[in-house]
Amino acid sequence: MEYRYIGKSGLRVSPLCMGTMTFGSFCDKRSSFEIMDKAYDRGINFFDTAELYPVPPRSSWAGVTEEIVGEWMAGKPRESIILASKVAGAASGWFVPPIRHGMTAIDRFHIERAVEGSLKRLKTDYIDLYQMHWPDTIVPIEESLEAFDRLVQSGKVRYIGTSNDTAYGLTKANETSRYKNLARFESIQNNFSLLNRRFMDELATVCRKESISLLPYAPLAGGVLSGKYNGEFYPPNARFTKYLEDKNPRVRAQASKYLNEKTLRATALYMEIAQAAGMSVTTLAVAWSMQHDFVASSIIGATSVKQLDETLAALDVKLDSEILRACDEVEETIPYPMG
Repeated sequence: MEYRYIGKSGLRVSPLCMGTMTFGSFCDKRSSFEIMDKAYDRGINFFDTAELYPVPPRSSWAGVTEEIVGEWMAGKPRESIILASKVAGAASGWFVPPIRHGMTAIDRFHIERAVEGSLKRLKTDYIDLYQMHWPDTIVPIEESLEAFDRLVQSGKVRYIGTSNDTAYGLTKANETSRYKNLARFESIQNNFSLLNRRFMDELATVCRKESISLLPYAPLAGGVLSGKYNGEFYPPNARFTKYLEDKNPRVRAQASKYLNEKTLRATALYMEIAQAAGMSVTTLAVAWSMQHDFVASSIIGATSVKQLDETLAALDVKLDSEILRACDEVEETIPYPMG
């Protein structure tokens, strides 16, 4: 296994990270254990979760994923695992998280409450990488970083990161940490895939110049790049099939972002490229996400252990210049399929 460092930290992680956001909703505990066991046995040492998981976010589910991960992790040597979790973003952001009565903020109070809850559910005394799930539009970044820094100084957290952030937000936080001598964000976890290359517009430059690592989530665009939605009918138990039927308009809007005419047309072209290269489109998409100098580890997901086969196969794939150029031509033909 080729291990990579996250940012300037001491965290050496596998180039694939096992995401857990479906554990407890689309995936029961037994299946979750099987998925994590298979990933771990293959050499995956990096596991990502959040206090808000599983998805879709519900007050009755929040924290269940961490409990499942904690129970599974109790049977493994703790230091063999790089564990990442997140404090939910602020209620002033893109939606109101169904935890702490919808009053969340990235301030000292909520950060400390969140980490204590996560440590208890995860059955551990430290988290390797603790991330801000999305930025706070009200609380100054200085206050947030000071709270995160206290967690690092206390030993409850080794390093910190951000998620769903902008080039301005990441740069502002990085400069604030430097000026105030606080722990800095070593990573950013943003959406990045063959169907969503927006990270390369500006954020990739920030990561390269400042040695901050991207941890791409949704390298399969929520499963769209597996090709399973390109048939005559959408699979009945698939994530976005259910999202399209959800009563929450925000959940339906998210499904439409991933699943639309442009994303399906682009996926069909990527399927042709993969077939010509002798691999599945799933393997192609995951290998592509890993093959960037600013990426430390791509976050994969699964709802069954069988789904991991084509994903883990990407660990043994190196895309050549011809395949990469063919992928670029799809983007040029259908730019920004996800908007």
